[in-house]
Amino acid sequence: MRKFARWKMFGAGVILSLAMVGCATTEEGGAEGGGEDGGGSGGSAEAASSITGAGASFPAPLYQAIFQQFAEEEDGIQVNYQSVGSSGGREQFIQETVAFGASDEPMDDEELEQAGGETRHIATVGGAVVPSFNVEGVDSLDLTGEVLADIFLGNVTEWSDPAIAELNPDADLPDAEITVVHRSDGSGTTNIFTSYLSAVSEEWESGPGPGGEIQWPTGVGGDGNEGVAGQVQQTENSIGYNGLEYAAANDLSYANVGEEGNFVEPSVETAQAALDSAADDIPDDLRYTVSSANPLAEGSYPITGLTWMLVRTEMDDLAQCKAAAETAWYLTHEGQELAPEQNYVPVSEDLIATDEEFIQEMEAEGEPCYEG
Repeated sequence: MRKFARWKMFGAGVILSLAMVGCATTEEGGAEGGGEDGGGSGGSAEAASSITGAGASFPAPLYQAIFQQFAEEEDGIQVNYQSVGSSGGREQFIQETVAFGASDEPMDDEELEQAGGETRHIATVGGAVVPSFNVEGVDSLDLTGEVLADIFLGNVTEWSDPAIAELNPDADLPDAEITVVHRSDGSGTTNIFTSYLSAVSEEWESGPGPGGEIQWPTGVGGDGNEGVAGQVQQTENSIGYNGLEYAAANDLSYANVGEEGNFVEPSVETAQAALDSAADDIPDDLRYTVSSANPLAEGSYPITGLTWMLVRTEMDDLAQCKAAAETAWYLTHEGQELAPEQNYVPVSEDLIATDEEFIQEMEAEGEPCYEG
């Protein structure tokens, strides 16, 4: 396809400036005292004026925009969000060094046990993961899931390989080696991408498999969505995978994906169609990777996923808990208005209803944390 018309992004250079200030360290209470108004609330009725969260790079551009807007509200809260990758976010959440985690890969049962107590996955937004590429003179590609899997398996190593050329007869494909770029850190974006590859390729499913941290058969690594986008942008004849918002912001070309005769262009609308198609499969706890379902309804972009804010139903510090709950509410309500203009999909009314239930379950010091 042609290069995507760039949606308005928040701030100049947002993609290259998402690494936020270091995580505040606290005493035993961890990041339940992770903001400036940290521990020892003593039953205070006021929410902390600042908190720290960490995790997925996939939603980070949108989170940055929403959190700035939130901070500017009359009773807003300063949210310091660190784009450290989904695995890093889950780890910091488990270690209680942040008030909330963020991930595009749901926590597994072992991680939930390690976290202790009751963890809730609050669905905040959805979006597409796209095969971004850099081939001189080629702005448009169609790729089946099987061919995409073979490229990342190292089975298809040249851009002029018949497997690619037959799908793209009008493309001037070079006789050049493909450089595969993948994430080097634990990544929910990787989970969305590899869950799709596992759904369409038996060799992928029985080999690297789905997940956020896998043994890559080939390629070079980049740290975060930012790192992969930068590697693809700088490396001729490369292919990687990014959240749609990163590809658009960096003027990267990216492929349509599907089956022959039914290639789907990645967009907010086709990602929305995928989420709608998978709605009945999402369980009550919202832990579900949409891209693992194949096929989705016609016209749905298949490499699509949700991302979550991770919270506990019981925290030690009331001020921090109130701030985390109010942040979660703002993300899933007022913040949704910013999603489409930055290439994300707002979550459905059904998911928001579940989100509201989870937020209203949050307690600290015997008191509810959200009172709106």
